[in-house]
Amino acid sequence: MKNIFGFLFLVFCLFISTNPVLAQWLPTNGPGGGHPLALCVSGTNLFAGTEVGGVFLSTNNGTNWTQINNGLTNTNVRALAVSGPNLFAGTYGGGVFLSTDNGTNWTEVNNGLTNNDVRALAVSGTNLFAGTDGGGCFFSTNNGTSWTQVNNGLTNSSVFALAVSGTNLFAGTQGGVFLSSNNGTNWIEVNNGLTNIIIRALAVSGAYLFAGTEGGGVFLSSNNGTSWADASTGLTYLYVIAFAVSDTNLFAGTYGDGVWRRPLSEMITSVERLLTDLPTHFSLDQNYPNPFNPATTIKYQLGNDGFVNLKVFNALGEEVAELVNEFQRGGSYQLTFNADNLPSGMYVYQLTSGNYIESKKMILIK
Repeated sequence: MKNIFGFLFLVFCLFISTNPVLAQWLPTNGPGGGHPLALCVSGTNLFAGTEVGGVFLSTNNGTNWTQINNGLTNTNVRALAVSGPNLFAGTYGGGVFLSTDNGTNWTEVNNGLTNNDVRALAVSGTNLFAGTDGGGCFFSTNNGTSWTQVNNGLTNSSVFALAVSGTNLFAGTQGGVFLSSNNGTNWIEVNNGLTNIIIRALAVSGAYLFAGTEGGGVFLSSNNGTSWADASTGLTYLYVIAFAVSDTNLFAGTYGDGVWRRPLSEMITSVERLLTDLPTHFSLDQNYPNPFNPATTIKYQLGNDGFVNLKVFNALGEEVAELVNEFQRGGSYQLTFNADNLPSGMYVYQLTSGNYIESKKMILIK
């Protein structure tokens, strides 16, 4: 069976090498049996973390890989990050390791890290962040010598990815993307346009933020997560677990299908129009279908950022459901209202954000 898959992969590679294809992902050789869990770049060095093989190094854009694990006592590497001469590896159950010589030697740096299942690492200046599965986000100002937990507003504690853009820190979780502009002290949710919110990878290139999802492929945002557009053309395997930006390319590590590569310019050009097409005013659409039984879709548009409340009332004016009660970025939203536990009749749904208030009627028929 393995030989058959190898033959098919070879045929595919020959096909893409003899047929010009634009705006899509192309495969590279993957380390560790084609199962990279983390990627990062330092100069001309591309590092990959794997589930059982530890860390691998490539100096030729993924064509060849060398294993570099001396002192790495846990070789299930889920995260990698670079800060100047320091290379950090986050492991499953072993916490964080540090190398100061491009992975030749490793030492453990876990003081204060109360959750050692490290799934993500990111660097912002002299600050190092670690995302854990179940413990949320941790923060270090001394290269991992000591750690502090920073989770206020982070409503999902399974942090699988972290990325930094200027003063903004992004966390990819099992419940979507969260943004902090104060080093993790506070977090807000930024998921508009993400059709799959299990985020396994994040990467930043200039003003562009990329999100890799569990089964939904790659998404791109040019406005700090306010809105997202799909950027998965040509990526036949949509479980994306790792990213790395190198020169003009974005590398994507997939869960079981190796490493893929796509020029950044292709993705940016193809989705930029979608990302800038944001609503300029507030509006509340009529639900659909209407009448409905028992579920219906409600769509609304926000002209700017603000606290949003969306409630449902019965014919007597009594509140029967609160669908939204949170800060949201300007953009277009939709949700499903399920009235399975309510009796037939007329209902009113009301959207409030700042000075904007609008209500519409809907009819439930069972």
